[in-house]
Amino acid sequence: MDDRRKWIIHQEMPKGDHAGRMHGFQLWANLPSPLKMTPPRYQEVKSGDIALVTDDDGTEVRIVSGDFWGKKGPVDQIAADPIYLDITVPPRHRKTLPVETTRHAFAYVFGGSGKFCNASDPLAVPTEPVGWWQDTTPPAEADNRSLILFDRGDEVALDAGEDGIRFLLISGKPLEEPVAWYGPIVMNTQQELQQAFLELRQGTFLREREKDRQFAEMPQP
Repeated sequence: MDDRRKWIIHQEMPKGDHAGRMHGFQLWANLPSPLKMTPPRYQEVKSGDIALVTDDDGTEVRIVSGDFWGKKGPVDQIAADPIYLDITVPPRHRKTLPVETTRHAFAYVFGGSGKFCNASDPLAVPTEPVGWWQDTTPPAEADNRSLILFDRGDEVALDAGEDGIRFLLISGKPLEEPVAWYGPIVMNTQQELQQAFLELRQGTFLREREKDRQFAEMPQP
């Protein structure tokens, strides 16, 4: 029996609301070098599985991954140990949120607006051909589709705008390893990257050893 390659084939078919609208985000987390060639893993999480915490001031936090305010998100076993939060702050509220000093963090606004204290200038995510934003002055306030990067610290402070603000707050532990990246493959060196693409062309990339094969035979159509 021939070796079978390890991969995951998936199909993204979101339905959205009654008008077909939805928010969709993809977060790609790099792996440390010892885990780069590990078998793929899939985890399905439904909306009802995501913990929701509401603070006294009306701030709502949905915890997708990691521990926050005494609750734990359902997504687990990610090497970077991310804390992935979906946060909604009511209009004109000031909010301070804890972030571990050992982590790198960023926020992505997808509803309303606000001002983040002691952070980089909000960078509007480009939706036009590459290059247009290079000559654009960063906005003073982080509004919809803005990305904000944070330096090291133990908290994130923000002032919500007139319509409130909804944003992702994501932090993870830095791997502190070199990165060589092209297309869908991320390695540590250019040599490793070239070898990976060579194996991909030859059909040997991530091939499964006979002794490790654990799959059920599927009937052919």
